[in-house]
Amino acid sequence: MQQDVVGIAAALEGVVEHWSPKVVGRVNDQYVKVAKLLGQLVWHAHDDEDELFLVVSGRLRIELEGRDEVRLGPGEFFVVPRGVRHNPIADEEVHIVLVETVTTAHTGSVVVEGTKTIEEQLSQ
Repeated sequence: MQQDVVGIAAALEGVVEHWSPKVVGRVNDQYVKVAKLLGQLVWHAHDDEDELFLVVSGRLRIELEGRDEVRLGPGEFFVVPRGVRHNPIADEEVHIVLVETVTTAHTGSVVVEGTKTIEEQLSQ
């Protein structure tokens, strides 16, 4: 993957489907992705990988099993630790940047209609 200057706003313009992350860069074994969220996808966990959510616009809630939910606004990020079941919720459209290990499955071991393979995330 050739690396060029990436404008986050421009990359987000290319995302047309909610909950469909698009890979826009790679740093070592981490993908940098952009996504638009609305509503919720599914409770899931990533057994072996942490997941960083950085809010670009809007407000994101992340429900976490066993602890209080996290609320994020523009410019804020949160790292969901590996193995923690979580459920991101966007009551309004939210634009985010995700940083995930290249092995991270979109919805962990849970597969739902909206689950995207890494191949789908790379080809958008």
